[in-house]
Parts: sequence; C-alpha cells; structure tokens
Amino acid sequence: MTAHDLMIKTDHYLIKGGKLSKEQRAETVSFLLAARDIPAVRFTDVPISDKRRMYPLFYIPPQNAGKKLKTILGQTPKTQILSANMYELEILRILHLLAPDNREVTDMIKDTHKRLKATCFGYMDDGVGECFDASLVVLRFITATAQDETEWIRSRIDNYNRHCKDRERPWYPLWYYWLCLSELPRETADSEILRHRDEMRRQYTVKRAPHPICPYILQNILVKYPQYF
Repeated sequence: MTAHDLMIKTDHYLIKGGKLSKEQRAETVSFLLAARDIPAVRFTDVPISDKRRMYPLFYIPPQNAGKKLKTILGQTPKTQILSANMYELEILRILHLLAPDNREVTDMIKDTHKRLKATCFGYMDDGVGECFDASLVVLRFITATAQDETEWIRSRIDNYNRHCKDRERPWYPLWYYWLCLSELPRETADSEILRHRDEMRRQYTVKRAPHPICPYILQNILVKYPQYF
C-alpha cells in the first residue's frame, strides 16, 4: 500500500463515520510519517524572495510515468498543481486529525500554512484552471488545521462562489465543496448550505451518485442541518 492509497482509504472511512482504534491511529500516523520527503532546509529558513512555493514541501507525489494521482472523489487532475497539492494537503490533514499534538506534524502544518499563504490558489482570488480546484483542497485543509483563521477560510469560500460559474465545470468541484461544507463550523457553513439546499435535495433523491462517497457527504450534511431537508 502506498501513502496515497492509505490516505484515500482512511479519508473515505472517516467520511463514512468510521472510528479508528488507538492502534489504527498510531499505525496510520507512523506509516504516513515514514512516507514523507524530509526537506534539506526548513521553509522558515528560506529567504522571503524564494517563498512562492506552488508545490509540496513534505509529500512529493511519486513520479509514475507522468501519471497524476486521483483525488478522493476519483478525479484525475490534469496538472501537478492540483495532483501534488491534493496529495500533500490531504495527507497532512489526516495526520493533524489523528496526531494533533505530534511535534513533527505541527511543524509541517505550520510550514505548509506559510507556503499556502504565498500561493495564488491558497490565498488569493484565483479561478484559473485547476487552481480553482486546488483552492478547495486548501479550504478543506485549513478548515481542519487553521480553524481560528476565519478570514482565510472565508476567502476560499468566496473564491469558490466568485468563480464556480466562470465556465462549465465537471461535477467534482461542487461535490468537493459540499464535502468542505459538511466539515465547516455551523456558523460558517449555514448560509452556504442554505444556498445549495435545493440542489442537495435533488441529488439526495438521485438513485445513482457520481461517486460512492457522495451519499455520505450528503448524509453528513443532513445530520447537521435537518431543518433544510
């Protein structure tokens, strides 16, 4: 099993409401920490002029004949902007959830926050190409790891709303955004859930979901917001 495989498997399990035992949590953390790429220089030691880091610092996707790693919704990215950042941020998110007090994890999270704040998709108004999708991955990551940074979280929500209708898009961004909404604090997500209520209701009655994990996303929203369904 690769780090990507374990990340997908663990993420799906947690979305479905699964609970990891103490032993499973320890094994998952140990495996993922062992899979990282240790940088020669810590990000905090890099000159400010070199800090526009668009790609991962700690988890570099394996170069497998140019293939891009799929997202948790099965999307095959066209660019490394999405594929590589998805790989690192989803792994770091799981590490944070399972080992929030681990010093190695907290150091990586801090450096990654600084990296993302220097990127277009992580901190700025950006709806171009797959930077739009990558911005949603950032939203999910900081929802878990930077809950106090409400303005940053809000900026990624606003980025989605500004650009979601710029052009015709596949189903992935919408459902990934709904996944983010299912995990956001109620005070932040409430108005967005209401905005998407009718489409969520429609999708709830569709017999065949676009991905097996999609019904669980809606179920998690329904549990938190029964008044809207």
